[in-house]
Amino acid sequence: MSGVWVYIEQHGGEAANVSWEALGLGRKLANGLGQPLTAVVFGPGSGALGTEAIHYGADQAIACEDATLDRFRLDPYASLLGSLAKDRQPSVIVAGATTRGGDVLGAAAIDLNAGLVTGATEAELDGNVVMAHCPIYSSKLMAKVLIPDAGDAPQMLTIRSRAFPMPEADASRTGTVETVAAVKAEGDIGTKVVGFEETQGAVSLTDAAIIVSGGRGVGGADGYAPLQELCKVLGAALGASRASVDAGWIPYDHQVGQTGKTVSPDLYIACGISGAVQHQAGMRTAKIIVAINKDAEAPIWKLAHYGIVGDLFEVVPALTEAFKARLGQ
Repeated sequence: MSGVWVYIEQHGGEAANVSWEALGLGRKLANGLGQPLTAVVFGPGSGALGTEAIHYGADQAIACEDATLDRFRLDPYASLLGSLAKDRQPSVIVAGATTRGGDVLGAAAIDLNAGLVTGATEAELDGNVVMAHCPIYSSKLMAKVLIPDAGDAPQMLTIRSRAFPMPEADASRTGTVETVAAVKAEGDIGTKVVGFEETQGAVSLTDAAIIVSGGRGVGGADGYAPLQELCKVLGAALGASRASVDAGWIPYDHQVGQTGKTVSPDLYIACGISGAVQHQAGMRTAKIIVAINKDAEAPIWKLAHYGIVGDLFEVVPALTEAFKARLGQ
């Protein structure tokens, strides 16, 4: 077995940022193993994305633009990845720990009878074995997980968004983009996509460098207005606790926590959030956590690096004006 593969997730011809982060990890593992790094990308525009992947560090790429892959469906995507891996036997396959990335690698792992480690925040080589570091117990502990040698099966893992550095693109890098055929005809696929309903947001939570989140303390849907203003000034994404989502104050897409999104921003500003363990599970890996809360005994203070005990409706507007002045807005 030889070669490190990275599955490049794409939407409308644009790669997910976590896929480039996975490619950076793949480059590190490939160098350590002395093996080539291959980007694997399916769907519209995958040929161009294969070339872009080479710029980001891949030695070569495998692409498929068959019409059956125009819209994401698990069956044709996972079947193609599994079939290619059976034929070519890579030693490692990496992808982002997104809904689609996890589904594709999970289904392919079953086909390949391979072990799969999910949600890694660090990874290193122990000889020829990948040792992944994965948060467990609501991110309170870190486990080191490895996949024992399973014969012809690859080691497979998914990584959390923003847990690994983004590699720099080098347009001078060249490599081969191989086009392959799909393994399933349209008539053999049991599902069809009839349309999408997209939610529009200024910044994706999982990709955001800065997140401003509101909890029960915002008091209602209107209470998010000052947080949204701060988001505009900072170029931040708007997050929320489960309590405010359950109350119907803000859509589920904004929920951060064990039953929402797991995020790792550079800066997380928690406004009126008590810091229940379920919420901490989704944001405790943020590099800097700032809490704004009236309750000086709230659990969030045990996690926060900085904090302001006070009324968020006084503190947040003051911060917004201070940032406007500092940023020249």
